[in-house]
Amino acid sequence: MDHPPAVEEIAPNSARSTTVFADYVALAKPGITIFNVLTALGGLWLAHERGGVGASKVPVSGGTVLATLVGTTLIVAGANTLNQYIERNIDGLMSRTKDRPLPTGRVTARAALIYGIALSALAVPVFAMGTNGLTTALAVFANLAYVLAYTPMKQRSHHSLLVGAVPGAMPPLLGWAAALGMNALHPGASLGGLVLFATMFLWQVPHFLAITLFRKDDYARAGLIVMPNVRDEREVKHTIVRYTFALVATSMLLYPLGVSGLFYAGAALALGVVFFVWGLVGLRSEDVGIPWAKSLFGVSLLYLLALFGAIAIDAVL
Repeated sequence: MDHPPAVEEIAPNSARSTTVFADYVALAKPGITIFNVLTALGGLWLAHERGGVGASKVPVSGGTVLATLVGTTLIVAGANTLNQYIERNIDGLMSRTKDRPLPTGRVTARAALIYGIALSALAVPVFAMGTNGLTTALAVFANLAYVLAYTPMKQRSHHSLLVGAVPGAMPPLLGWAAALGMNALHPGASLGGLVLFATMFLWQVPHFLAITLFRKDDYARAGLIVMPNVRDEREVKHTIVRYTFALVATSMLLYPLGVSGLFYAGAALALGVVFFVWGLVGLRSEDVGIPWAKSLFGVSLLYLLALFGAIAIDAVL
């Protein structure tokens, strides 16, 4: 009878399995995926509580909630994986991405391609069976727009940011459509979802421009075209301020539409003022550079999380 393998012989295989699992999780960009799932659930929750006629409640089944959660996870994770597959050589040139699974060779390009397609494909029946046709169509559009339009455009124009902001703004609209179904197309019912979409769209501009300001050398090294590398830095800061102002104004529209109440209106205004003023700080002098950009990036994340938190709280008040 063979002797049982020694502990030393087992450990490497166990560690390797853990590493492989971690690499496939990393391909899905779990932080971004979770963030998108939370905003999708925020849109669904708001539609459930205030999306009906006269801001009335809309019944939403547990199955719809689960399908929205799982479907959004799959469709976003699939898009993130396919994005890394396409940019695997570019990622190897950037300090912040060079240790990803594909540039290091820990996951093969073929495996990543299959994985990304499988995740994206699995999302379709989940949405179709658990939500409705509108939500399914929006999810497929977002995935294809991110992978086939935004990703290749990053090497051609800094306007790719606006193209990428469209699929990036889709999660709360997915949640809204999942709750309302085809009724979400009705003019009276669609406005709340469209405001959520517009809010997410506008938020991405100052958020991403902040990143490009303190990582512009990294982007240039990889051949990705971002605004700070083709425009004066002061113009970039002015763009941040303009979009932040538009973001704050747009986020406030949920109140006059009757989709949110005074609690949300007050919170959105207070959060927006902080975000906007933080953006204005960047215009103060030419000495305000990387530290400010990094802080603005952090403020942008806190702003959006707090804003959707205010939406959730206000909906039940």
